[in-house]
Amino acid sequence: MTHPLSDALRAWGLTWGGWLDNRRGEWWLLAQLVLIALLLLPAVPAPSALGLTWPLAVRLVGAVAVALGVVEGLRAFLNLGSSLTPLPDPKPGAALVTTGPYARVRHPLYQAILIGALGMALARGSLLHLGLLLALVGVLGGKARREENKLLAEHPEYTAYRASTAAIVPGLPWLDWRA
Repeated sequence: MTHPLSDALRAWGLTWGGWLDNRRGEWWLLAQLVLIALLLLPAVPAPSALGLTWPLAVRLVGAVAVALGVVEGLRAFLNLGSSLTPLPDPKPGAALVTTGPYARVRHPLYQAILIGALGMALARGSLLHLGLLLALVGVLGGKARREENKLLAEHPEYTAYRASTAAIVPGLPWLDWRA
């Protein structure tokens, strides 16, 4: 008898073999999940340990950015529908989604994660969280590049979409590589 969770994971392309050999980009996903989980750690060093009083206004802006990241991530997640997979390799035969949040940027889920991570860094006033944000920039930029190589091979129309739509953050070289 199958379990709904294991069925969903299999439908996304997650397998034990993939976790071992990275066949569909599982290691990119693992790095992403670890970094997101680490965002839940307390501030290190705490601003008070450095003799600083972290401004309430900055903490509030951070909290708003976290909330915005969650909302935008949910919108992008739902917009993908049956094309959704957490792996950088698209699901075979999945439709190319270019509407909703995907009309604004090619990787709105990654943008939402970065907005949330920026919010955590601002809310916590932490060098650790700033470092985690920068690590997420590296991981999500790399994951998106792998994803795009697969999308280019599977969807001929991706070339035009890629040329006209920012990748993750418009105007930032590592996060926007329009061709």
